[in-house]
Amino acid sequence: MGYGNHKLIYLKGGVVENRPEFDAKATDKRRKNFRIMLSRYLSSPIPEMKVQIILEDESFTTQTDDYGYFSAWVEPKRDFEPGWHPVTYVINNQGGEICKAEGEFLIVAKEAQFGTISDIDDTILVSHATQLFKKFRLIMTKNAKTRLPFDGVAEFYKKLKGNDNPFFYVSSSEWNLYDFLQDFFKVRSIPKGPFLLQEYKSGLRDLLFTGGGSHQHKQEKIKRLMLLFPDLKFILIGDSGQRDTEIYRQALHEFPTRILAVYIRKIGKKDEFDRETAQEFEDKGVPLLMLENTEEALNHAQEKGFF
Repeated sequence: MGYGNHKLIYLKGGVVENRPEFDAKATDKRRKNFRIMLSRYLSSPIPEMKVQIILEDESFTTQTDDYGYFSAWVEPKRDFEPGWHPVTYVINNQGGEICKAEGEFLIVAKEAQFGTISDIDDTILVSHATQLFKKFRLIMTKNAKTRLPFDGVAEFYKKLKGNDNPFFYVSSSEWNLYDFLQDFFKVRSIPKGPFLLQEYKSGLRDLLFTGGGSHQHKQEKIKRLMLLFPDLKFILIGDSGQRDTEIYRQALHEFPTRILAVYIRKIGKKDEFDRETAQEFEDKGVPLLMLENTEEALNHAQEKGFF
């Protein structure tokens, strides 16, 4: 899923081979879930592949990088209305079309009151990201139909979305899990929004340490959104397990007038904000809350008039 404003659209995808189609069912056995998750990390990216991007009657061309990714900023001649629009990706060779895939992109409405940027693991999706064994067991034995969200997330996010407010999901999950996340969000009725994920990984070790790394890429993606939508303020939602507070603090430094509130789900028993961080948010007049449950965030957002 891409995203953009009335002048500029960001589109991203990957070209891989040996990746089967996945169709998860709630009745799937652990063995099948294990095999499918494993296959997500054993597909092979294809570098230097030309990809044609088709937006209605306009066409653009890009090329995959060394890791099989392509990304493009496109400036269509026509203005797209706010909402979701289709995009087609085509790979050709001398004999003609060899692969075709459909995607979509979001044009953010000028009427949007604010946007929401949310983490996924241990913010929306119960993941145990800081406990390696529990995390690995969940990943390998469950699927999109059987993994669970935190209580109240879908209701809270729907209220934040309202009619026009966009959602963006910035996560350290890899692009390997894109189809899983799409399916999970649909099954659990969580508002649709572009996923801004960590780069594609390949191999068993990467699967074992999925969601790891410095998480600094989140800051870069948040900055991209802030610059693309300069008139839009944001609510930031994360958890205490993967440096979200520190990342959102960096965003506060760069965009001190653009953040309406920060909600952090408490993962550890002793997790609290350090005094310096709490003071900095207070000085900027931005609410910073450590939450035991989703209901606390919902009540605060309601008091603030966000919905």
